[in-house]
Amino acid sequence: MTTIRVALADDHPVVLAGIKTLLLAAPEIALVGEATTGSAALELIRRAAPDVAVLDISLPDISGIELARTVAETCPGVRMLALTFHEDRAYVQQLMQIGVKGYLLKRSAAEDMVRAIRAIASGGVYLDPEIADKALPDAVQTGSPEGQEALSQREGEVLRLTSQGFSNKEIAARLDVSVKTVETYKARASEKLGLRTRADIVRYGAAHGWLDGLGTAG
Repeated sequence: MTTIRVALADDHPVVLAGIKTLLLAAPEIALVGEATTGSAALELIRRAAPDVAVLDISLPDISGIELARTVAETCPGVRMLALTFHEDRAYVQQLMQIGVKGYLLKRSAAEDMVRAIRAIASGGVYLDPEIADKALPDAVQTGSPEGQEALSQREGEVLRLTSQGFSNKEIAARLDVSVKTVETYKARASEKLGLRTRADIVRYGAAHGWLDGLGTAG
C-alpha cells in the first residue's frame, strides 16, 4: 500500500479535529502536519513536501486564491484539495485554473474526504458532487449529444472514469487493459469532443451526470 502524505490547514478547531480523526483512521494516509493560518500552511508545505495539501480557503491571514497560487508556484509537486463552505461558481473556476485538483465542501468532508484525497493523489481531479455543475463555464458547451454518441463504449468508459478522478493505471486495472490502451481511448474521446485538459473532461462529466452520486457511492 502506497502511503499518501497529507498536510492539513484549517482555522476552525472543530473542523480541524474532525478531519484529523478521519485521516488518522485511513491506513494509507499519513498526516505530516497541520496549520491554522495561511503563512503557517505555506511553511508546513514547503518543509514537509506532502503529496496532498488539504487547504481551508478561508484562512484569516492569506486569501484562498493567493494561498493556492503561491503553493502552485513554489511547490508544484503538491496536489491541493480546497476545503470550504463556499459554492460560488467563479471561485471554483478560479481555483481550478490556478491548479487546485479538488474542491470539497465542508459538509461533505465526513463522507468524501478520504475519497477525494485518494483521487487527487493518484493523479485525478475531485469535484464535490454538490458543486460540480458550478465548475461548468457559462460560455463553454463542451461536447454535443451527437459527439457523445460518436464515442465507442470503451472510449465512453475511459472518459467517465477519468472525470470521476481515477488515474490511467486505475482505469486500466478496472477495464483489464494496458495503461497505453487507456491513454489511446482517452485521446480519441477527447479529440472527438474537443476536450483539451483534464478539467475539461471533469466539466464534461459533470454536465452529463457522470459525477452524480459519487458522494454516496461505496
